[in-house]
Amino acid sequence: MASNRIGRINEEIQRELAALLPTVKDPRVHGLVSVTAVEATPDLRYAKIYISVLDKGDAAEVVKGLKSAGGYLRRELGRALSLRHTPELQFAADDSIDKGAHILQMLRDPEVVKPANPANAHIVLDGEEEE
Repeated sequence: MASNRIGRINEEIQRELAALLPTVKDPRVHGLVSVTAVEATPDLRYAKIYISVLDKGDAAEVVKGLKSAGGYLRRELGRALSLRHTPELQFAADDSIDKGAHILQMLRDPEVVKPANPANAHIVLDGEEEE
């Protein structure tokens, strides 16, 4: 039962932080920044916030900017949520979207992924040419 509660709190923290990010005045936090995941500890003292940035070159700067604005975000989060303790926010860059895109690229490459059944090697998918 407790893990379900933590999951709901994680979703609520993610929703509130996504709404608060545009209000951050730090110039390092710019561009398209999204909160991809939140992992709070069971005692709700700490929450790890995973951030995805459209321009991957600025990801480290955006994380530094969010760390410096952490006090402001924590205060606003405490006002929005009715928790006994507002978790301390720890920001980290999330590269799972890049990993997923890389896996998709590999799956679409016929040199990497061969047919599982050699008997089906003659089947041509849309967009592929027969040799």
